[in-house]
Amino acid sequence: MWYLHDGAPAHYTHDVREWLNQTFPRKWIGRNGPVRWPSRSPDLNSCDYFLWGHMKQLVYAAPINSIEELTNRIHDVSATIRANPDMIRRAQGSLIRRARACIANDGRHFEQFL
Repeated sequence: MWYLHDGAPAHYTHDVREWLNQTFPRKWIGRNGPVRWPSRSPDLNSCDYFLWGHMKQLVYAAPINSIEELTNRIHDVSATIRANPDMIRRAQGSLIRRARACIANDGRHFEQFL
C-alpha cells in the first residue's frame, strides 16, 4: 500500500512525517517524503484530477441508506476500477499531457488549457 500525503502545512509537522515513516516505510508520497511530490499540486495528482471524482460519481449514482451500504459500494467501486487497467493507463497518460501544460505555463495553474 502507498500513501499519498497532501503536504498541507498542518499535515507537515515532524510528528506526522515520523508517523508516516513508521506506518508506510519508504511508501509515502509527499513533500520531503521518501517519494517526493510537489506540494499543493492537484493538477498533477491523478487521485485529485481523476480518481476521487470518478469514484464519487459511481458510489453516489444511487441513494445510500446506511453506512454499511456506503462501505460496500466503496469496496465494489474500488474493485471495478482495479479490474480496469485501461482506465488507469488513460489516467496516467493524462499526467504526461498535464506535465507538459504545467511546464508551458511556467508552473502556474494550467487546467484551463487542457
